[in-house]
Amino acid sequence: MQITSEHLQAFARRLREEERSPGTIEKYLRDGRAFAAWLGDGALSRECVCAWRDGLLERGYAPVTVNSMVSAVNRLLTDLGRADCRARFLRLQRRAFREPSRELSREEYRRLLSTARDGGRERLALLMETICAAGIRVSEVRYITVEAAARGRAAVRLKGKIRTILLPGKLCRKLLRYARSRSLNSGEIFRTRSGSGLSRRQIWREMKSLCRLAEVASTKVFPHNLRHLFAVSFYRTCRDVVRLADVLGHCSIDTTRLYLLTTGAEHARQLERLELVT
Repeated sequence: MQITSEHLQAFARRLREEERSPGTIEKYLRDGRAFAAWLGDGALSRECVCAWRDGLLERGYAPVTVNSMVSAVNRLLTDLGRADCRARFLRLQRRAFREPSRELSREEYRRLLSTARDGGRERLALLMETICAAGIRVSEVRYITVEAAARGRAAVRLKGKIRTILLPGKLCRKLLRYARSRSLNSGEIFRTRSGSGLSRRQIWREMKSLCRLAEVASTKVFPHNLRHLFAVSFYRTCRDVVRLADVLGHCSIDTTRLYLLTTGAEHARQLERLELVT
């Protein structure tokens, strides 16, 4: 069986009907196309899907990434009526700590903001501040509107759910000042020159452009890491993982716990404080 562009287009339609987020649809299609290209005219079977999965590992993909790609392809196979070909996920031990190369500190975050402002990129600085201060996903930026800033809260509809995001008062005032300076009376605050909303790729690209001048490793600079910084800061203040899960819009506390992993260095300091070596 060959997976055609028509199959992928139908797959995309079904995901949209399920009200999946644009980012999820884009990822599922990207992974589906990658598998289809790998398969080519070959026979579709569970064995070949497993071989594709194992090949990803051999090519250096992280196990977590491999499982996310398997999830997308398994869903595609189910839609094609070939659930019998789905591959099992890799069994992963729960991580005890987060890699330091991906841990964005408050100091680095502030350097990124300063670099953006010093370079006259007020939109980018305010955008990063909004993602971090509100703990939102990059796909939720479009819900930050003039009306939401005036109310102090934004209603977000994603993945078939509606949740309310509270916006700090100081952030709202900055958002409204920015909107007035751009003569924006309603609608999305973060827009391109043509008036359309910013894409995920554009936000990612603009953030990466700050790395060298801000002297922050590029592995730490991406939109979702700002959400991680929010989660860690929020938890250190309230020490309530259930409340944090509600704020982040997580259905499972296990997902929230992933946001609270400490770095290897901090983990090592905790071990030293045990004083179990005489």
